[in-house]
Amino acid sequence: MDWVSWFDAPDYEFARQVLQRGIAVLYFVAFLSSLNQFPALLGEHGLLPVPRYLEGFSVRRRPTLFRWRYSDRLLRWVCAAGLVISALLMAGLPQLGPPWVPMLAFLALWLLYMSIVNVGQTFYGFGWEMLILEAGFTVAFLGSDQTEPPRTILILVAWLVFRLEFGAGMIKIRGGREWRDLTALYYHHETQPMPGPLSRQAHLLPKPFHRLEVLGNHFAQLIVPFFLFAPQPLASIAAGIIIFTQLWLVASGNFAWLNWIAIVLAFAAVSDSVAHAVFPFLPLDWHPDAGTRGNPPYWLALTLAVTILLVVLSYWPLRNLISKGQLMNASFNRWQLVNTYGAFGTVTRQRIEIVVEGTLDADPDGAAAWREYGFKGKPGDVRRLPRQWAPYHLRLDWLMWFLPLRTVHEEWFYAFLGKLLEADPRTLRLLREDPFDGEPPRWVRVNSYLYRFATRSEFRESRERWVRTLLYEAIPPVSLRGSRGRRR
Repeated sequence: MDWVSWFDAPDYEFARQVLQRGIAVLYFVAFLSSLNQFPALLGEHGLLPVPRYLEGFSVRRRPTLFRWRYSDRLLRWVCAAGLVISALLMAGLPQLGPPWVPMLAFLALWLLYMSIVNVGQTFYGFGWEMLILEAGFTVAFLGSDQTEPPRTILILVAWLVFRLEFGAGMIKIRGGREWRDLTALYYHHETQPMPGPLSRQAHLLPKPFHRLEVLGNHFAQLIVPFFLFAPQPLASIAAGIIIFTQLWLVASGNFAWLNWIAIVLAFAAVSDSVAHAVFPFLPLDWHPDAGTRGNPPYWLALTLAVTILLVVLSYWPLRNLISKGQLMNASFNRWQLVNTYGAFGTVTRQRIEIVVEGTLDADPDGAAAWREYGFKGKPGDVRRLPRQWAPYHLRLDWLMWFLPLRTVHEEWFYAFLGKLLEADPRTLRLLREDPFDGEPPRWVRVNSYLYRFATRSEFRESRERWVRTLLYEAIPPVSLRGSRGRRR
């Protein structure tokens, strides 16, 4: 029947290729990040051990494969399976078969990674964790090279981008005054969780440019998302604006895969004809020898059933978007589907850094020689150029940024200090520099510093990119033999 053909979107093959392979790349990064960091942070002997967490765990609330048994070895097998499946999808091999093959591959990624997230506690409490889960589930139903891209699934991906962008925009308008008076970017490049190599240069741009940045952000997040559902080429133009603004965020900071997944998902609104007009080397007909492709009845029924499910689940995030008490980065069901998103409703105006030091001296007072531990991503050494880590996620470094905003007296942080005193090899591998080369220090302490970017003249004089001022001793010297600071 003619009306059935509406559900096919033959002019969106490029969008499907980008969505499937792009999301697979980000899952690969997510599993790699977990493989490298999870055992030290949350493993059997980690800072917040999963076996202890599972003792009071409700499988009905948070489904996970680890509900019945956790071991570091099993975690590595889960990550390895995720890496293999992601790599196959990146290469496009499952997409060569029937549509249910890539569907099963993406659903496997979703279930495997959800199992990790749901026992990840504070180290996995980021909005982009639920975002990649929702994206993986939705993209699972885009079909394969043997079928046309299903229109309703593409619309649902655009709806995900809308919630991501518009939700973030509304959080800002309802949040700090700095977003309404256009001064937020006076501070954000300097105080963001993990600056990148260009963050200082972005911070030093003239203030009128920063005000234009905020205006551009409001336009891209509050107005442009509505045009994702407009006819072509307006939808593609809207996607292009979102992609451009996200690339600026990629260049000026490190937000794990948040910006990259927004870029990938925005391609759901880009048609083949527009993509070919912008980049003529892209083909208009991706499968010229495939004949007339259509979606088999079982696949059409399945995609419609999934569409109805996700539309019904959209009620709660839609209500949240228009609520005065808008939640940020919240899920309304235990499968983390159709969530609400948002970030940086307020911007901190000063950068406070937690600096951890150790000493080999028996007496921590007086003339003790203190040495500073170096982290991979967070600022420390005032001369060091910040590195570009995104889309890779440095979870320990991110949690270090939150400490001065909350309290340094976190359970995981005291466990971290204990691991440093033991010179635990797994924990030390999370750091950029161990000043004791594997030897356990006798004491460690924690200081709080005020950091700011050096001006151009200050940098020319000192070659230091940061200027830091000691504020106070946040945790006095502690040791394994006896503590003079607060212990838990």
